[in-house]
Amino acid sequence: MISPAPTAARPVRADLFDRLSEARAATPGRAVFTTSFGIEDQAIAHAIFEGDYNIEVVTLDTGRLFQETYALWAQTEARYARRIRGFNPNAARVESLVAEQGIDGFYHAIEARKACCNIRKVEPLKRALAGAALWITGLRAEQSDARSAAPFLAHDAGFDILKANPLHDWTRDEVVAYTHAHHVPVNVLHAKGFPSIGCAPCTRAIAEDEPERAGRWWWEQESAKECGLHVGPDGRLQRANAAEAHA
Repeated sequence: MISPAPTAARPVRADLFDRLSEARAATPGRAVFTTSFGIEDQAIAHAIFEGDYNIEVVTLDTGRLFQETYALWAQTEARYARRIRGFNPNAARVESLVAEQGIDGFYHAIEARKACCNIRKVEPLKRALAGAALWITGLRAEQSDARSAAPFLAHDAGFDILKANPLHDWTRDEVVAYTHAHHVPVNVLHAKGFPSIGCAPCTRAIAEDEPERAGRWWWEQESAKECGLHVGPDGRLQRANAAEAHA
């Protein structure tokens, strides 16, 4: 049984290590953690590297990330003396996309934005997960209404893989406290109003009263603002049934 959210009596660090251990024990196959270098992912990467789990840490280098994100990538590798493998989009497909819709064509239609996300993120993710039995992510239920039912451990129908979200029931304050306590390097953009950081042209700072992911694809309606990494074949965000929720 998965333990409840962290409390003062039960340290956050032990909870995250326990969850990674349970997720890793759920399958003997290859395990992959995909990081976007957001604060949640930095907390998980710290635990993976410090715990010396047999978990590959990879990232999707879309070619349009913030320079601050690339700087954090280098800083993280230096801090933990580990390499984080980058998966890049197919160059020919990117060239064709830009030729068809323009360098920033994703602003003009949801279909164009989803096409860009598919080439720059979804297809590289498929290669990153090829042959893997477990996919670990930094999703939290608190991040948005669409992610409110994100479970700890469940089958992901979109990629046909067991997916673990070890921070699914953590608050942002708990994640921040964890990174402070363990001196985990974080993206400097977080301190500039960017709680959620993706590609540079598709991310803006948010106002104090806006939800965490309001700055992602801000020109779209809230219901359409997932990139395709965490949705099923029907286009909806993956949710757990009662048997999979692991409360």
